[in-house]
This record gives sequence, structure tokens and C-alpha cells, in this order.
Amino acid sequence: MKALLWDVDGTLAETERDGHRVAFNLAFEALGLPWRWDEVHYGRLLAITGGRERLLHDMQSRSDAPALSQQREALAAELHARKNAHYAQLVRQGMPLRPGVRELLDEGAADGVRMAITTTTSRSNVDALLGAHFGPRWAGRFDAVVCGEDVQRKKPDPEVFERALQRLRLGPLEALALEDSPGGVAAARAAHVPVLVTLSAYFEGATLEGAVAIGPGLHRRDGWRPALPDPGEGRITLRDLQHWHALADSVSQYA
Repeated sequence: MKALLWDVDGTLAETERDGHRVAFNLAFEALGLPWRWDEVHYGRLLAITGGRERLLHDMQSRSDAPALSQQREALAAELHARKNAHYAQLVRQGMPLRPGVRELLDEGAADGVRMAITTTTSRSNVDALLGAHFGPRWAGRFDAVVCGEDVQRKKPDPEVFERALQRLRLGPLEALALEDSPGGVAAARAAHVPVLVTLSAYFEGATLEGAVAIGPGLHRRDGWRPALPDPGEGRITLRDLQHWHALADSVSQYA
């Protein structure tokens, strides 16, 4: 295992429910639209990858949305830009990383394991979140950063992982992806990258198949499938990830 490939939304931080959803609603309000996405509705929209794509999908069921496709595209673009601005402000006000994330990033860096960001969210959103936690030079912590602007096809398409591996000059089985959603898992599997799932708020009950391990978060050692040989107390460590990564060859979907 030579590299960890990190998803952002839901994996590094619980940004979907408390960040992006709130920011979308602020954008609706700013444009005088009566639309509001509650937690349940937004959870359903997460089946659509990409904020602009979610807006367009949602408009299909709204009688008060613009009738023409060009008008919808223009409205989605404006809403998405406003949403990103609101999101950056929310992050600056305080959006914690998920417990155990910073510790694992530091441990991996100290041990020489390379780090990459593999997300199809906007670069501005990644910059807002990681800049708030690691400063303006946060990208220096990562050997590759692949965001939505860098790919033509978003997850569950494997392109984001393929591009990251190209930049790292690694084969898929030399890396481990960290994801939280069915789309992320499907993208990693399609790229033949072993994937570990840290369940996020919106996907706790999702059907997730093909991961080398699934658990409640990096801050705890119990509750993982398959269980660790020495669960005990404390957080997930780099050694634990190496243990699960070694199981990838025995998982049928990677055969």
C-alpha cells in the first residue's frame, strides 16, 4: 500500500448535511426561490453526483422551474456559484474534520505513504475545507489532487481514480481508496482500486458491496466488517489499513 486516495464530502468531513445542503438553501433564498431542501430530500438527491447535476435533476419535478433547458442550465449555474460561496463561508465559520482523519493523514505522511484527493466536487469546495484546516498551502500535503474540474465524468465513473493513479504513477492495487458512498465505492471498484468505507451520516444504511472493510469511522476500532484482529480501543491506524489492504487480493470482485 503506497498511497491513500481520499474522498472529501462525507469522508474527510460531514459536509453534505451541514454544509452543502445549507448552502444550497441559502442560494435559493438569495434568488427569491421558494425551494428548500430538507435533510431527507437532500439525502435522496445524493444519488445524483455533482451539485449542478442535482439542481437540474430537482428542477425536473418542479412546476415553477424554468421551462426551457437553456434557462435551467443558466439558473443551475448561478445557483451553484452562489452555493459554493455560501459553502466557503460556512466552512470558515467551522466545519470539523471527521474524528481520526487528521491523525491518519499525519501518520501516513510520517510513514512515507503518499496522499491524494480523489473527489468530483469543485476545487473551490476542497480549497475552502482543507484551507480552513491546513492553511493556504494545504495542497502541499498531497501528491495528487483530482477534483470535479479535472474529469469529464463524475463518480461512479472511475475517471477520478484513473487520473490520480496516473499522476502518482501507481497501479490500482498499490493504493487504497477511502470513501463513504455507493457511488464512490462503485468508482473505486471500476478502477480496480481496493476501497475502505467510513460510513457517513447519509449512507449509514446504504447497501455497499465490494469494499475491503466497512466501519463507523476512523476514530474507533470496533464495529468494522471484517473485524480487526485486535479491535480494542482507540482509532484506526495505518497498520490497520495495511491489514485490510492486504485482504484485497482475496476479495472476489478484485480477482
